[in-house]
Amino acid sequence: MAERTYGPGEKVPKSGIYRVVHDENHAEPHEVTCVIGEPFPPCRGCGKGVEFSLVKAAHHIENQEHFKG
Repeated sequence: MAERTYGPGEKVPKSGIYRVVHDENHAEPHEVTCVIGEPFPPCRGCGKGVEFSLVKAAHHIENQEHFKG
């Protein structure tokens, strides 16, 4: 099964580390941390020609029961 990719403007479904793939010849793929509920941003260089795919999900500390205030 192909992994799900997300584009700019879509909401981050799970906090964690995402692999970012840009338009050809713009930038090498890399990893970023994204937070649930935030929108995936457009790239400053290739705009909406960027895709995000989840590498490893992780709970955001604000949503983890041991750290709630």
